[in-house]
Amino acid sequence: MIALPRTPSFRLDGRRALVTGAGRGIGLAAAAALAEAGAAVTLAARSAGEIEDAAAAIRASGGSAEALALDVTDVAAMRAALGARPAFDVLVNNAGGARHAPFLDVTEADYDAILDLNLRSAFFVMQQVARGMMAAGLRGSIVNLSSQMGHVGGPKRSVYCATKFAIEGLTKAASLDLAPHGIRVNTLCPTFIETPMTRPGLADPANRAWVLSKIKLGRVGQVEDLMGAVLYLASDASSLVTGTSLLVDGGWTAD
Repeated sequence: MIALPRTPSFRLDGRRALVTGAGRGIGLAAAAALAEAGAAVTLAARSAGEIEDAAAAIRASGGSAEALALDVTDVAAMRAALGARPAFDVLVNNAGGARHAPFLDVTEADYDAILDLNLRSAFFVMQQVARGMMAAGLRGSIVNLSSQMGHVGGPKRSVYCATKFAIEGLTKAASLDLAPHGIRVNTLCPTFIETPMTRPGLADPANRAWVLSKIKLGRVGQVEDLMGAVLYLASDASSLVTGTSLLVDGGWTAD
């Protein structure tokens, strides 16, 4: 009788996961996916009421979830909050934002705000969680939310692209430092996903037409399109995957 190989598990039973920016949109979908796979999920965001409701919804569906009101740009507060909790097996480093403007119109305030949120805070959250993984001897997974704009340019997106290209480089370099400890680091790179943050821009007919002209599969993404990818990168199904990018872009970057 041939001994068939078995597919590694996508389950996360007994593991702890942290999702930042988890109150809505991609972060909430990631938290829901991880909880459905059995993880005990901590949802972190600035809006206490929003993440309390999100965590309650996950618990109502049978999952394990707690809310953590936290501004990740306050590095000292972040370190204190995460340091007071048991180590996490999984980090979905999702908190981020954008202030789109033509390159010549970008202000110092815009630049500083987006670099602080998208890069600086992501770096130090990742560092704090990795330290906890190492101290607990966990072979963890870190998923940094990047973007297709970490691989191509886009009009009026110079600062946003700069942060996402930086996240791609950070992920590759950190994966080398953390691999000896069994910690994997990858990026998830979506195309335009319809969320409360992107919906106003997608409501503009010209902008939506441009987006659809670039997505080869012919539709704007939904948060559900990312849930399987999050679960794959978080679980043992991707146990030999580190330092790379998973593009969920409908073919945007194929040409």
